[in-house]
Amino acid sequence: MAVLLQIDFPFQGPWGAQMSEALQGLATSIAEELGLLWKIWTESPEREEAGGIYLFSDRAQAEAYLAMHTARLQSFGVPQVNGKLFEINTALSLIDRAPLPAAAADAP
Repeated sequence: MAVLLQIDFPFQGPWGAQMSEALQGLATSIAEELGLLWKIWTESPEREEAGGIYLFSDRAQAEAYLAMHTARLQSFGVPQVNGKLFEINTALSLIDRAPLPAAAADAP
């Protein structure tokens, strides 16, 4: 069953187009992670916070990614990484046009 992962952390920038340019290599690396179905990048210059919303094919892969990415961010000097895992209510999510994989549509 697909699992949603939410990550946020303190971030001083860059933001917007500069962030896109600076972090293309990281985005490419993340795209190759086992079990990753998609990621939405998030940024809030006002709160000096960045992160993402991820959809993984299962909990084990999401947990493994969270552990690896937390260590990676900490190696970049990020002092605190907040991560939360969520089960998905597929029936309600599909009503509201969630971009879920076809396999999730068959799940309860």
